[in-house]
Amino acid sequence: MLLRRATTVSLLFFSTSAATKPFAKIPWKHRSKIIQESQAALLDYLHTTRALPFIYADHISRNSHQCLWNVVSRIPFSPHNFLCSFQRFLRYHPINELDFLLESIGLNCDDESETARDIFPKNTFFISDWKRFDVVCALGGMGFPWKKLGLLCRDDCSVFKVDPSHLERRIDEIKGFGFNGVSVISIGLAFPQVLYSNADGLLGDLKILMLDYDLLSGVDENVDALLEVCEKIKLFYDLGCEMGKVGELMGRSKRIFIEYSKEHLIGKIEYFSRLNVGRVRVGSLLLSRPEIFGFDLGGQVISVSGFLAHFGMEEEELKSLEQKYPHVFGRNILENVPSVMRAMDIGEWFFERLQNGDPALLTAYTMPSGEDLDKHYEEELRKLEDKRTRAYTKTKLDFIHSLGFGENRFAVKALSQMHSSRSELQQRFDILLSCGVEYSRLCAILKFAPRVLNQNPGQLEKKIEFFCNEMGASLQYLDVFPGYLCHDLEKRIKPRFRFHKWLKEQGYCKKNYSMATIIATSEKTFIARISRMNHAAAKMWEHLQK
Repeated sequence: MLLRRATTVSLLFFSTSAATKPFAKIPWKHRSKIIQESQAALLDYLHTTRALPFIYADHISRNSHQCLWNVVSRIPFSPHNFLCSFQRFLRYHPINELDFLLESIGLNCDDESETARDIFPKNTFFISDWKRFDVVCALGGMGFPWKKLGLLCRDDCSVFKVDPSHLERRIDEIKGFGFNGVSVISIGLAFPQVLYSNADGLLGDLKILMLDYDLLSGVDENVDALLEVCEKIKLFYDLGCEMGKVGELMGRSKRIFIEYSKEHLIGKIEYFSRLNVGRVRVGSLLLSRPEIFGFDLGGQVISVSGFLAHFGMEEEELKSLEQKYPHVFGRNILENVPSVMRAMDIGEWFFERLQNGDPALLTAYTMPSGEDLDKHYEEELRKLEDKRTRAYTKTKLDFIHSLGFGENRFAVKALSQMHSSRSELQQRFDILLSCGVEYSRLCAILKFAPRVLNQNPGQLEKKIEFFCNEMGASLQYLDVFPGYLCHDLEKRIKPRFRFHKWLKEQGYCKKNYSMATIIATSEKTFIARISRMNHAAAKMWEHLQK
């Protein structure tokens, strides 16, 4: 039987350690030998039996460990005659060669999109039947690392639709910008679109950065090193920076692509993106003020009021914010500053201070000893240290502060009423944001009703949908009645609202009751109110609840 095809176009680059994991069930003293013998047998099968050129058969056999193990695992293991058994299996059980090929270039095909079905058809099992194999061979022949060819499918698989002769012409055109072979390969792997479409704007930026500003002189002359630089450059285009417009800006900030790792750049990008001011603006800020990448934006303790004053906020405005958002004030850490600003709805103000002022203010702040120290909070923190679950509870407390809550009584209240793990709490918080609840409004809701984040994620979405669509309410009303999200949708909210609506339609209810009055009151009070409107209606309600 043909081995079943894996079915996503996803990147699957196997490390050396990961490569041995598929063979973990083989006793360790035989494992190395079995891997070598199975690879040699596969090479012989692809080259001799299937007439595949040796160089391609060798690439595939050495870089398809998972597919190889899928075959090996079907053969009864015997260290003495394994090679013969494996060769016999290959002789009488044709394998899905395309799976082996795709894994060897770093892909696992399981994508149902139209493009993927066209490029990697499910009913194709033999490499000789795959009409795109000549493109893979052409790319390999041009110097693209075989194991990295899967990177060309990171966005889509269009490159495999290109005629090999067009690829050669396109690579010559890219070289016409002044790039050498290593640069062309690295750029192609990071930005596959340059191989099949007009990307003169992008190439112009890269020429300015790499050649005019001589970025290449600070990078090792190999594909891996230059690809890493290109991956860092790509981060800013992913933010929305316009291709063809940022070459000079990148050139003046070229050191960030050499001195800092990709993870470090991502960390800074994510930090400022949390201000929710637009990712393009974040990219522009970071490129124009590259010194920001050298700032330590970690665990330094700050006083929120002192930090805002440090950035030039007037005393009257500061007092106004403290009255409106008391849950945000107190102490926090520099790492949580973007959330602190969003929790007070001043992310735009803060970003403009960074953009038009001196970003060094971020790390120049020093909190005076004893400022904004909340004794009640400190006492609760000491109690936390004595608990057996202190590590678990501490992660929840860190989550609360990461939302923008300061070290104050509101954070203590939230900690006592939130009863899920940090990841679950974050998931529910994100769901409410995706439903349209504003960040600052959501934090204010949690100030009054922290139990909101204990609700089932799916139910939260349904409650918001019912609230806006059937009840016709604005999300702003949650400011007045945050407890709405804590009530049961099917057993409380829907039946009470719909019955009350029916009472209005029948003319029994003469007053306009608020949602909080309808939903939050006890069952006894609710029935008593209906009874005053119409005794028979109260009996009907009691009957419906049975």
